[in-house]
Amino acid sequence: MGRTVDVRSAHRTDVAPLSRTLARAFHNDPVMTWLWSREDKRAHGLPRFFAAMTRHHHLAAGGADIAYDTVGALAGVALWNRPGRWEHSTLSELRMLPTLISGFGTRILAGKAIGDTLARSHPPEPHWYLAAIGSDPQVRGAGYGRALMQHRLDQCDADQHPAYLESSHPDNVPYYERFGFEVVNRVALADGGPTLWAMWRNPH
Repeated sequence: MGRTVDVRSAHRTDVAPLSRTLARAFHNDPVMTWLWSREDKRAHGLPRFFAAMTRHHHLAAGGADIAYDTVGALAGVALWNRPGRWEHSTLSELRMLPTLISGFGTRILAGKAIGDTLARSHPPEPHWYLAAIGSDPQVRGAGYGRALMQHRLDQCDADQHPAYLESSHPDNVPYYERFGFEVVNRVALADGGPTLWAMWRNPH
């Protein structure tokens, strides 16, 4: 691909650019387009959603990874939760609330319903949880997602921890299967929302 992909843990100074990168990556995601049917609302809400999640949850849990090239351009992001840390604390939820209200607007309850649905189907066993992974559409397919995924899965294998994710697009299921994930459940969102494919990977 002509570029060297490096992966490192994100810092607080990375929150704004990584949130914009994920917002671009998820702009046409089936869940996000259902949640925000208007593109302008989606463009407004997504960066705020990812910023709140990263700043108040993933950074503290040590699960925010970014991929960048040799000139330091941030190109991909993965947000993970450590084993036993996938649920948000009451304190982190309170800290996120103002930004989430700003981002979701009148769709705040719909957003909460999605989170509640996913939480009910979440496996109880300790595991690394991939909450979000995406690369900037302009460099999609250049290996940033693969580097991010392998970076954390290598740790999973070294520590003998399983991994779990929900794929919001059926076309992505074969991609995750190449990393050893298997579909274990389908989660249908309420009110006519899309279906997600829950996938589990045992350590290698």
